[in-house]
Amino acid sequence: MRSRSKYHSRKTTVDGIEFDSKKEANRYRELVLLERAGLIQNLQRQVKFVLIPAQYEILERYSEKTGKKLKDKKVTIEQECSYIADFTYHKDGKYIIEDVKGYKKGGAYAVFTIKRKLMLLNGYKITEV
Repeated sequence: MRSRSKYHSRKTTVDGIEFDSKKEANRYRELVLLERAGLIQNLQRQVKFVLIPAQYEILERYSEKTGKKLKDKKVTIEQECSYIADFTYHKDGKYIIEDVKGYKKGGAYAVFTIKRKLMLLNGYKITEV
């Protein structure tokens, strides 16, 4: 039995690759055909873009016994914020970033909307399919 997400999408496997939904798997099939036909180039999936890097704090440490300074410790105070594109490719000399969307409501889509805006701020436009 295939698993379902909370939005009732079914995980689907194509060419040994597991996709989050049938819609995403079908889009992959289309893009593979377009690449084979030479209409797009350099098809990639699950490409990560760091929107906001992790934030760190350096803690000075001293030995309790000797009082001598030890190596500083780097502590993460905020994790990085990143966006993972479903697909990226080149078409007619342009870099295309695609995100396959089915359900466009709720918290997950609200988070995506913020990330889409941050991507645009960094010069990358996301095409929703």
